[in-house]
Amino acid sequence: MDKAVDIIVIGGGHAGCEAASASARMGAATVLITHKAATVGEMSCNPAIGGLGKGHLVCEIDALDGIMGRAIDAAGIQFRVLNSSKGPAVRGPRAQADRSLYKRAIQTLLREQDGLEIVEGAVDDILLNKSGRVRGVLMADGQVKSAAAVVLATGTFLRGMIFCGEKSTPAGRIGDAPAVGLALTLERMGFALGRLKTGTPPRLDGRTIDYANLTVQRGDDPPVPLSSLTGRITVPQRPCHISYTTVSTHTVIRENLHRSPMYSGQISGVGPRYCPSIEDKVVRFADRGQHQIFLEPEGLDTDLVYPNGISTSLPADVQKGFLSTIPGLEKAAIVRPGYAVEYDHVDARSLNRALETRAVPGLFFAGQINGTTGYEEAAAQGLVAGINAAQCASGSDRRFIVDRADGYIGVMIDDLVTTALREPYRMFTSRAEYRLRLRADNSGRRLTPLGLDAGCIGHVRARHFAASQAAFDDAISLTQKLRASPARLAEAGIAAKQDGVLRSAFDLLGQLSIPRERLFAYWPVLRAVDPRVLEEVATEALYARYTQRQEAEIRAYRRDDGLSLPSHLDFATIGGLSTEARETLTASRPETLGQASRLPGMTPAAVLALMRHVKGARRHLVRP
Repeated sequence: MDKAVDIIVIGGGHAGCEAASASARMGAATVLITHKAATVGEMSCNPAIGGLGKGHLVCEIDALDGIMGRAIDAAGIQFRVLNSSKGPAVRGPRAQADRSLYKRAIQTLLREQDGLEIVEGAVDDILLNKSGRVRGVLMADGQVKSAAAVVLATGTFLRGMIFCGEKSTPAGRIGDAPAVGLALTLERMGFALGRLKTGTPPRLDGRTIDYANLTVQRGDDPPVPLSSLTGRITVPQRPCHISYTTVSTHTVIRENLHRSPMYSGQISGVGPRYCPSIEDKVVRFADRGQHQIFLEPEGLDTDLVYPNGISTSLPADVQKGFLSTIPGLEKAAIVRPGYAVEYDHVDARSLNRALETRAVPGLFFAGQINGTTGYEEAAAQGLVAGINAAQCASGSDRRFIVDRADGYIGVMIDDLVTTALREPYRMFTSRAEYRLRLRADNSGRRLTPLGLDAGCIGHVRARHFAASQAAFDDAISLTQKLRASPARLAEAGIAAKQDGVLRSAFDLLGQLSIPRERLFAYWPVLRAVDPRVLEEVATEALYARYTQRQEAEIRAYRRDDGLSLPSHLDFATIGGLSTEARETLTASRPETLGQASRLPGMTPAAVLALMRHVKGARRHLVRP
């Protein structure tokens, strides 16, 4: 038996890396166990981080001192803010990555983290003590490693199976064996498992692509970092290119659907609706004559290209056939065919909002094991699981919870642990009720104070946050003090309603129709404010009226969400509930009244009946 540690994290993907980094940052002695140390931080699918909804998650991970934002800033070869023509609340920062640089950056950040050790090996079993609490893991070689808490972040490895046409191979990804023993362990423990799938496109040799007539897509200049700790991007930038499938492409695919494991019955798992395979696109959108393809370079020192938009599990010869019908790809050479991966996942309703399993204290799940898809969703869960595993290992009953009003992380976790998944979960800005408040630009102001309170923020970020918060507060104070009458503003060419009411620079910064230069000319002192800070102030001003209105909604939400439901509550004994409501509540076991209210089939009357029952029981308990 090895010397006991505080935390064992199983899996070196995005969830595992964030979990291990977070728990070690909290002061817990942490071991990250992975099949191959060389693949820690590997980008198994697309070489990009961020996007709509996902970019918000990256900024929130960064605000809690996670490592994903810093890693992509050290590896990004094209940065773009998606939805830049729309309001700041729905803009999504995204960066194309050099795969090698990204993996190197993650591994460097982990090596620099005190209290963290990376161990190669396979875990076959999770060990419990007599009371049913986690006590460690059993390795495939027979070693026992003891720990006070375990984070399971297995990605697509739980009984993973790769499909390419008629061929299937047990694997979590190309070249890596699946985790079969752990899947059997979870079944033995009573966890409900399901099957999901994901996929990748073929990797192409960029030297064989004809770019001459393709649309060039360049990044933002200057590139905007995803981490608040990054001063500027120094990695050389590269363009992407855009092509489209054709009617001929769709004909080749339709003629070979019987050879796709998705349509031949080999794959039973459900894939992501919002990132379908090209086979799915052709079938589901039969009236579409073309589908967009982004040709994304995989790095600065490689010719590999990732054709984003044509994920497929068709046989290699069919892939070659339909590629030849796509403009620019007529002679493209396939370096590695696309494939689908089917894997086990756990019903996340077996977890609480700390991502700790209800049945086994000290056991945490994070990432695709919980039914999510995407690097960013996995990393955000890993961060929360790592923080809470460290608190658990210390003997504290305290848990770190981000609620729906504080972050997209809270929205995602609340969705996962409350509702039954019908497909892999992906983050979108539309999932958040309070998205005007949950912007990428204010992630630090929202979440870093929570992280400081939890103890997961390092010294460098703590100092940076203190300085940036002071600069923001000073800028808010300054812009609110600078005031002028409508008449004086009109003389300066600044449009304002002539009602005699003084206008502040803060109010005017929130009006998009007013040129910034005119405000600078009227109040020269504004030029001295850091442009990034002034932009944050302008965004705050833009949404001020709406966020003030939302604050009342948030207070009402937190009143409901603050009413905890007893873990042993027997919903069958509550009058006024329909059979559907009782079954839904029993299956989901919500922790709070707010969670219960968001379950499908829960009517206002059912929520009221539940609230009355719980409050009545509590009044009964406190009677003298």
